[in-house]
Amino acid sequence: MIKQIRVDDRLIHGQVALVWSKELNTPGIVVANDGAAKNESVKMTLKMATPTGLKLLVKTVDDAIKVFNDERAGDMAIFALTRNITDACTLVKNCPGRIETVNVANAGRFDTDRRGQMMLGGGTIFCSPKEMESARELVGLMGNNFFHQLHPANAKTPMEELLKTAEEVKL
Repeated sequence: MIKQIRVDDRLIHGQVALVWSKELNTPGIVVANDGAAKNESVKMTLKMATPTGLKLLVKTVDDAIKVFNDERAGDMAIFALTRNITDACTLVKNCPGRIETVNVANAGRFDTDRRGQMMLGGGTIFCSPKEMESARELVGLMGNNFFHQLHPANAKTPMEELLKTAEEVKL
């Protein structure tokens, strides 16, 4: 069972490795990102950022779907990471009943083209029109199990609320 998909444009970093992995009490992390899965340097960096004792898989989104739908993953608690909302939506749609929550923490902050983007979550989430469409679809699929929470000590804010208050990025 995937306890949480966290959308974080940095993928694995200190807070994810040390705080979230303990909070979710999972023995492993799956990074579902096509770019990372195809880049040996990025994979090596992600492995170095993973705490000792945790297993790490770096997979394309399609391969992560296969892992999540495998019978052997059914009883295993998994923490998954994606870099964007669209990939998280693809995972949810293709792994019905296997994903408990989707947490959008940081997204789109490193995109160089801000035209048409919307800002949510006080400036930690930037969404292209495609990302906004995926976010709306996830609200329909996940309801309040689709939220924004930077740190476990922070309250969860339903993404449905953030979508209502999205602001156009000024260029």
